[in-house]
Amino acid sequence: QVQLVESGGGLVQAGGSLRLSCAASGRTFSTYAMGWCRQAPGKEREFVAAISWSGGSTAYADSVKGRFTISRDNAKNTLYLQMNSLKPEDTAVYYCASGPPFGGVITSPNAYDYWGQGTQVTVSS
Repeated sequence: QVQLVESGGGLVQAGGSLRLSCAASGRTFSTYAMGWCRQAPGKEREFVAAISWSGGSTAYADSVKGRFTISRDNAKNTLYLQMNSLKPEDTAVYYCASGPPFGGVITSPNAYDYWGQGTQVTVSS
């Protein structure tokens, strides 16, 4: 059974930074495409960042490009999202997601097949 457990969320002032982590188990982490999505109250879940199975390719939503960085440590079965220059509009629940094996970057939330429980990120103005 695949398990994805996010951590690292919290309350931060605008302009601050947070690093989210996602610990994966139940499948060979190093062979699966991974990504982060987020959902704000009253809004649909949206794509934030994605990384290919090898880590060689990444993709970002325009709203976070240049501020967020996705990375993976296959030896630790962990996915990361470094978030800098945070804005109030980044406030949302952030979800880690796992995609198909040997996949490239996935920018559609509907294409992921496993999800974590989410971690709240709140950015105050």
